[in-house]
Amino acid sequence: MSRLPALRIVLPLLRPHAGRVAGALLAMATAAGVLLLLGQGLRRIVDDGFAGGGGRGLDGHALAMLGLVAVLGAATAGRFYLVSWLGERVGAALRGRVFEHALRLPPGHYERRRTGDVLTLLTADTELLRGLVGAAVSQWLRAGITALGALGMLFVTSPTLALLVAAVTPLIVLPLVLFGRRERRLSRAAQERVADLAARAEETLNAMATVQAHGREAGERARFLGDAEAGVAASLARNRVRAGVILSVILLGFGAVTLALWVGGREVAAGRLTAGELSAFLFYAVLVASSVSSLSELWSEVQRAAGAAERVDEFLGTVPEIRPPARPRALPPPRGAIAFEAVRLLYPSRPDRPALDGVTLAVAPGETVALVGPSGAGKSSLFGLALRFRDPDAGRVTLDGVDLREADPAAVRGRIGIVPQDPVIFGTSVAENIRYGRPEASDAEVRAAAAAADAAGFVEAMPEGYATFLGQKGVRLSGGQRQRVAIARAVLRDPPILLLDEATSALDAESEAAVQAALARLSRGRTVLVIAHRLATVRRADRIVVMDAGRIVAEGTHEGLVASGGLYARLARLQFAAA
Repeated sequence: MSRLPALRIVLPLLRPHAGRVAGALLAMATAAGVLLLLGQGLRRIVDDGFAGGGGRGLDGHALAMLGLVAVLGAATAGRFYLVSWLGERVGAALRGRVFEHALRLPPGHYERRRTGDVLTLLTADTELLRGLVGAAVSQWLRAGITALGALGMLFVTSPTLALLVAAVTPLIVLPLVLFGRRERRLSRAAQERVADLAARAEETLNAMATVQAHGREAGERARFLGDAEAGVAASLARNRVRAGVILSVILLGFGAVTLALWVGGREVAAGRLTAGELSAFLFYAVLVASSVSSLSELWSEVQRAAGAAERVDEFLGTVPEIRPPARPRALPPPRGAIAFEAVRLLYPSRPDRPALDGVTLAVAPGETVALVGPSGAGKSSLFGLALRFRDPDAGRVTLDGVDLREADPAAVRGRIGIVPQDPVIFGTSVAENIRYGRPEASDAEVRAAAAAADAAGFVEAMPEGYATFLGQKGVRLSGGQRQRVAIARAVLRDPPILLLDEATSALDAESEAAVQAALARLSRGRTVLVIAHRLATVRRADRIVVMDAGRIVAEGTHEGLVASGGLYARLARLQFAAA
């Protein structure tokens, strides 16, 4: 086990259940001890009941055997229940740790890593570790205790025959040592192929409309089957190694038993061993062989669990790029002032081209500032910095005068509401979606927020009103309805700062008018940063900031910017001419 250090992640999860662990170990030791006593009962039955003639003592020995069997059954059942209970608890706790850590990682982490990998950690990998605790470990320990105890009883019964079995036992363990490292490597490779398959399925199912619209069902099926075939190949490679180990263990183990039985038979014929002693020896020899065989089979489970533990431990060891400081600075009473001071931001995928290059922008409390510019200008990057999804490589971002790096990210995000261009709707009810940013809100507050977002009409017309299930990603809602649910969510949260990522660019005229009216009500009395793709929607802004290639190239009102020429005037001519 010293070669399997990743399995240590299970130990902290077992400590809260030390009492049950002790109970399982006691039940395991009891079952192993009773199993060994059965061999002595068998010897006495054979010698006193059969070899002695007349059945002298047979009844008493049979009753004693029945008593031992009853204790064995109770101890085995107790061990099974306790270790199964521990396995379920550890599995749930491990899934909780993985999911909790996944929630702490910033959005940027998932731009570099497939979500399917995390899903595999939450399902297949943690299931292997649950099975390790819930079955494999106890079976491994039971087989180990039984093998050692039976080997000891072999020497008590017949030292000569025991030496034959003991000479072969190291040869049985040898395949486990020789093939263990290779099997561990192959087990991890097989689990990684499972992760590839999960990632492929998750990506395709989330894009089903696109897949079908482009007639790519056959192509996606072929790609999925290719990944599945790669997983089969990896698993078969591991299973070939496992099969070789099993073959070696069975041949050597039961070959040793056969040899001992042959020698023992000659000892009985010579009068140097009784039939009962040979029967007991055979019982213990079979126990040794079967226990070592079980150890070899369980080794495969341990290797697979070790591969899973490495993956889980590696993920849990990922340090979040954004995390609270050791002593977070408390934010002052909310005013809604946010400022970007000479910020520079580089993305790892584009190290030679800054997303933001020396941007300085101060937004006063209650001010509405619109950010306009071509795609890639840096508008969304400013939103990411404001929410502290990333930290700038240079410069700083402040909220009410506090550097965001000195504050708790949760406290910062608690003062900011966002209505994205493509809002996320969860697969739950309307009320729960609106209540998402403030779970403790009452039903009356939810209804008031929906009314303020111009959503109450269509919600109340639904079959179950606010209790209506919206389906995966809100498929039961139109684009305009999803936007208004997102606005209601922001209304209910009542943040001092509001980030609007052009929430109307993909809507029809009627839906756009309803959403714009709801946004106007939501923006009153708040500091608002709005990304504007349609210039017609930013005329009400107090200030328009024009961005290009990660820099601010102009600021002013709509009329002033149009009059001064430049990028904004060119964009305005293109949009209004097209209109």
